[in-house]
Amino acid sequence: MRERAARNADRNPDRNAEGTETGAPERNVWAERNDRAEQVARAVRKGRAAGAVVLQVALNGARTGADGAAVPMSPQALVESARRSVAAGAGEVLVHPRTPCGRESLSPRVVGPLLEALRAGGAAGPLVVCASVDGGSGGGAGSGAGGGSGGEADPAGRVARVRAWEVLPDRAEVRFAEPGAAELARALAERGVAVDAVVSGHDVEAGGAGTRELRGFAGAARVVVELGAGQVLASAVSGWGGATEVLVHGCDAAAWDVLLRGAGTGPRRLVRIGLGDVLRLPEGRPARSNEELVAVARALLGQEATNWTRGA
Repeated sequence: MRERAARNADRNPDRNAEGTETGAPERNVWAERNDRAEQVARAVRKGRAAGAVVLQVALNGARTGADGAAVPMSPQALVESARRSVAAGAGEVLVHPRTPCGRESLSPRVVGPLLEALRAGGAAGPLVVCASVDGGSGGGAGSGAGGGSGGEADPAGRVARVRAWEVLPDRAEVRFAEPGAAELARALAERGVAVDAVVSGHDVEAGGAGTRELRGFAGAARVVVELGAGQVLASAVSGWGGATEVLVHGCDAAAWDVLLRGAGTGPRRLVRIGLGDVLRLPEGRPARSNEELVAVARALLGQEATNWTRGA
């Protein structure tokens, strides 16, 4: 009898020793979240200990299908693009969640399954979701400059969406020039999601509404500055307080210049590349994928690191 019970237990771990159905163990959400936090922390510590530049990949931004077949639009395409980008050297993944038809959405039914699929697909570093999907009509690149492609236009609606998320990202972007940004950032912080506060280089230089709102929000753990061609890097990374991390990036024509300049700024070297920001390689050829952009960026950053070490 004992031998039969042991065989039952071996064949089916969801049955007890007598062969009676016990049911699968309950999912421990808090344990999963703690495990995820430790996994991310180890990845971040490893990168910082090695003195490496932290490279974030912007998978899709506010782009649409009109921007070319290389831009991942469907959830499946985003997962595959993230997996390949991380393998090529990306340390973080920024994504604008999309429905199967490619429309931006902050719905829990869209965000949760996408985050779970990204993590299961091998995105080991922090996952960043753009929470500023404003439904504007602009076609800007980057993390939503010029508007999203028709997500959640109402500021109160965005806050409600965030509070309804069942699966959380590691970080979330909030554009502080948009109405309701501070309330959205507080809602994210209350959920335990780190806030990436996005401002433009123009706002930084001119002291615009975005920077005024941001300075009144003490919970922003990191500032993301979108620089245009020719904008001064020093003013973008200074003045936020010694404990504040600053990620800089450029869009389209400014992307590669800002990448290299931003990677050489002090101990907190946080930069970004990806089809959400730029569609072309440095020589002007259209990029075939996010993976290719990340690989080229890593190669360029490696060359620059050698020059910095030599004092060039």
